[in-house]
Amino acid sequence: MSMSKGSNAPVPTAALRVELGWRSGPGVPDADASALLLVGGKVRSDADFVFYNQPAHSSGAVRHEGKRDEGGRVTDTLLVDLARVEPAIETVVLAASCDGGTFAAVRDLYIEVRDADGGTAITRFESNGATVETAFVLGEFYRRQGAWKFRAVGQGYGSGLEGLATDFGISVDEPQQTAPAPATAAAPVSPVTAPPPPSSAPPTAPVRLSKVTLTKAAPSVSLTKQGGTSGALHVNLNWEVHKQFSGWGAKLGRAVAMHADLDLDLCALYELTDGSKGVVQALGNAFGDLRRPPYIHLDGDDRTGAVSSGENLTVNLDHKQALRRILVFVTIYEGARSFADLHATVTLQPQHGAAIDFSLDECTVPSTVCALALITNTGDDLVVQREARYLVPERGVSPQRTVDHAYGWGMNWTPGRK
Repeated sequence: MSMSKGSNAPVPTAALRVELGWRSGPGVPDADASALLLVGGKVRSDADFVFYNQPAHSSGAVRHEGKRDEGGRVTDTLLVDLARVEPAIETVVLAASCDGGTFAAVRDLYIEVRDADGGTAITRFESNGATVETAFVLGEFYRRQGAWKFRAVGQGYGSGLEGLATDFGISVDEPQQTAPAPATAAAPVSPVTAPPPPSSAPPTAPVRLSKVTLTKAAPSVSLTKQGGTSGALHVNLNWEVHKQFSGWGAKLGRAVAMHADLDLDLCALYELTDGSKGVVQALGNAFGDLRRPPYIHLDGDDRTGAVSSGENLTVNLDHKQALRRILVFVTIYEGARSFADLHATVTLQPQHGAAIDFSLDECTVPSTVCALALITNTGDDLVVQREARYLVPERGVSPQRTVDHAYGWGMNWTPGRK
């Protein structure tokens, strides 16, 4: 069902997949999906803002799932479970922001609401005619007489994600711009019926909107220059499997039984400044340690690929002087023969500094191991290098030994199991 600006439609009180989509190309800026949960037109606290640096709401009702690029068609996805939205929340605003340009250069921008389980499209709003806007409220879920509806909004902002966020009450930990004003005339997103109640949640630090996206053209970033060389560095891997069955795409672990046993393992080869080397991985229960060498810890073994959980690795940068290099990689433990149908996103979130993310390229070889990122301590700098390198093990050679050989780690390997 295609909608016009200002129109509304009923939606089921269930888990929904909200897809922000556009067509990429030369000169087309990147875009990001976000959501704000409102009471009386404002957030109760910064925790009611869900976006790339804060990917999950505490209620579990909204989760930022990440991007996928298929043949130049890019999507950024939010999962919204309206049944889990807290009773006080009246509106869930669905927004888009532009990074490195305006929406005038973003082609075929749309927002689509789909059933999360079956992928069936429920409604769609295509946004056209953008000029100087760098952020948009594209749509919103709102309560009406005990039921949920979706409204196509199309309200633009010339002040980016920061202006949009502060307009709804978010505290932003970056220099403030001029007072945000809509770049296109539109009705308010939601009427202010009453002042928002005081939040019972403890005060939190202002949110950080900055991020770094690594690409083939710009594959590395300095953590030192970003101010991210202390505290915890969290590495998250999330993924989707994309297969076509009767015209719909399946989300990993939800609807397609043949992929229910898919198991990806996030791992890390490390080399310390004292010359010692090793691996952190679920295989052999080598989960590492944050307080002792190697100062790297694998949180667990996940099979869902979800951003809010997924495969997570943490590096203790307070001991960076002991770290020479870390190679983060992923292996297919079971459930698939290659990465060909898997669309994965890697996010590195320093405790201090901007988030770093990148997507993996399409896999065209029978690869069961992929080098993701190389973190190198040069003594003067701490650098993150995007690898996104698919490797094909030779017959009888393990994925771990394959990635070891490719990067010259020189370790001795023995068979292991979970």
